[in-house]
Amino acid sequence: MYRHTLLWFTNNLRLDDNPVFDHASNSERLTCLFIQHPRDNRTNRFGFKGIGKHRQQFLNQALLSLNNTLRPLNQALEVVESDYVDALSRIILRDQIEHLVTSRHTGSYEQNALKEVASRFPHLVIKVLETHTLLNERQLPFALSELPDSFTPFRKKVEQIKINAPVSEPVSLPPRGDNNRSTINIECSSENQFNGSEQSALEHLEAYFCSDRPATYKETRNGLDEWKCSTKFSPWLALGALSPKRIIHRLNRYEDEVVANDSTYWIYFELLWRDYFQWYAHKWGNQIYHQTGPFNRNPLTSFYPERMKSWIEGTTPYPIVNAAMRQLKATGYQSNRARQLVASCLVHELGIDWRYGAAYFEEALIDFDLASNWGNWQYLGGVGADPRGHRQFNLAKQTQTYDPDGLFIKRWGGEEMMLPIHRVDYHDWPIEMK
Repeated sequence: MYRHTLLWFTNNLRLDDNPVFDHASNSERLTCLFIQHPRDNRTNRFGFKGIGKHRQQFLNQALLSLNNTLRPLNQALEVVESDYVDALSRIILRDQIEHLVTSRHTGSYEQNALKEVASRFPHLVIKVLETHTLLNERQLPFALSELPDSFTPFRKKVEQIKINAPVSEPVSLPPRGDNNRSTINIECSSENQFNGSEQSALEHLEAYFCSDRPATYKETRNGLDEWKCSTKFSPWLALGALSPKRIIHRLNRYEDEVVANDSTYWIYFELLWRDYFQWYAHKWGNQIYHQTGPFNRNPLTSFYPERMKSWIEGTTPYPIVNAAMRQLKATGYQSNRARQLVASCLVHELGIDWRYGAAYFEEALIDFDLASNWGNWQYLGGVGADPRGHRQFNLAKQTQTYDPDGLFIKRWGGEEMMLPIHRVDYHDWPIEMK
């Protein structure tokens, strides 16, 4: 029994299936903390912020929800904007923390913060738990260093492994410390179709599996615009407001009670893809940000500011790309098929360094997940886990296949302003158009 435990929330903003609570409960007092790093609102070296307005709103909703669900347990969430190490150090000293519990994170900032705190406070017992994946590292049938370089060998090795059952939410927690006032000063709007609360996540999960959509998922998943085409679990998964194991648990029940077919398997298949990128990020660390990727492949790309701006604003010569990018800017969301098309366009048609696309997605996406985002961009950029290398999509053919009547393009104004690729020369001087 510890005198005082600090529970640092990162990518596990939920009560359901959150094993951190079992470890945090072994204490007389408990402080619950979330830290938003100031770098989220700073411009990075690619010219984008770490978090955009859509994801910030979604995050704020998740934090308020978590605080509200903690209240009946005589707890509350303390939210601070600070450097991770500074905030953790201050609260460890303030509350005389003996025990720190948190979720395992793929981010180097979070990992380095724990190492620095461990160095500063040798007495501190630190427990890091896996809350963000279907499988934990001990279940992998290989050492992390031996993770396959592509998805298919990984899938074949792990897809028959039994997923552990999700754990129930806590029924009681230790009380707050005397110094913990735990106030949250957050504003939320409800403009977006997604709400970040755990309650919304669980309601959406149940509504999805009470419909006929799981039985046709494989046929509809490539839809560009319809809400019902795909599961839409990704925003809540990214923040940890929804557990991947809870999805599998509900999927298994659907298969037992309704139907098990290729479509229901494909939901599991896509969650395995997500797991693969989590372990890929854990294995390769900061190499997931490198232009040449972990395998030292040299993409034949550069950076053209005017082309990048055209891609972001949706004014390229490619209507389907323009529609998808305008949709992203307006909503913070883009379908999986659309993400593949716009990424292929950026890298191949526009010849731009894939990292700028990944950095823009980090700011713009409501469902940004570090491992999935950077892993997928490396994949499409030809430097990651794609065994076939630098694949390119035929945008005209893709348009005919996935938007044959032009409804998606029309809805998002994909043909409103189409500008040529070559509008400026090497030094960004305008080229005369004839």
